[in-house]
Amino acid sequence: MSEERSERKTVPFRLPSNFEWKEFPQEEFEWFVKEVEERFGINLSSYKPQRVKRRTELLLRKYNVDYRKYLEMLVQSKKHLDEFLDKMTINVTEFFRNSEKWWELRDDVIPLISQNTLRMRFWSAGCSSGEEPYSLAILAHELKLSYKTKILATDIDVGVLRKAQEGVYEERALVSTPKEYVEKYFERLPDGRYRIKDFVKKVVEFRRHDLLKDPFEKNLDLIVCRNVVIYFEPEAKNKLYKKFAESLKVGGFLFVGNTERIFNYRELGFEVYRPFIYRKVT
Repeated sequence: MSEERSERKTVPFRLPSNFEWKEFPQEEFEWFVKEVEERFGINLSSYKPQRVKRRTELLLRKYNVDYRKYLEMLVQSKKHLDEFLDKMTINVTEFFRNSEKWWELRDDVIPLISQNTLRMRFWSAGCSSGEEPYSLAILAHELKLSYKTKILATDIDVGVLRKAQEGVYEERALVSTPKEYVEKYFERLPDGRYRIKDFVKKVVEFRRHDLLKDPFEKNLDLIVCRNVVIYFEPEAKNKLYKKFAESLKVGGFLFVGNTERIFNYRELGFEVYRPFIYRKVT
């Protein structure tokens, strides 16, 4: 996703009085990446290394520690581990982002899927705080197809999954949502936030999943993975697209972000159905 994910607002922190700005050796970063994979099963080597290093070192400077001390903090504190995982991911903060593409799903792709299957199975991969899978669920309700739709929503970050299951959002997350959808599918809370209604939630199952190491579901009709793959190295990116293709039924669709064009789509058995929407043909 140029489509970019919006940054979440964070509470400013004060650096400790004994803070010292310094450069961290590359070998210490490489040691840290190996330790994170060994201790937590998180493979950071498939992400763009400079991005991982930059974001990690912002946390090192926040706490005025080196890589070894920071690893101890991650081992000892779930709060710090959740913060670290949150910094490694970029989280979606808007329903129906790039709305014209979502209307293509509503008006064309999902009705076509419905004609060819008795039970539609969708996957929102890297679902973040839930805006994407709930957008899918809303479309299923709009098309009166929710009774035959099951949406799996996964992310590696348990913190954003908890937020997704809660289903409460700031008003800014609805900037691209039609007014009639807001009135029909959300409840406005006294504090000005909005809660997704329970009948929408029932269509979605949230689950923790690591795209780089966990097995993928099979026989899916639609995979939505937007603004996630761009943060991976080319080898990991190609592996993911291959696994997505293997997970789809023939005739199934892959919906990617507006900066995630797949150049070798024919090799993977896809055709371009619409820009950034690929259909599996073999």
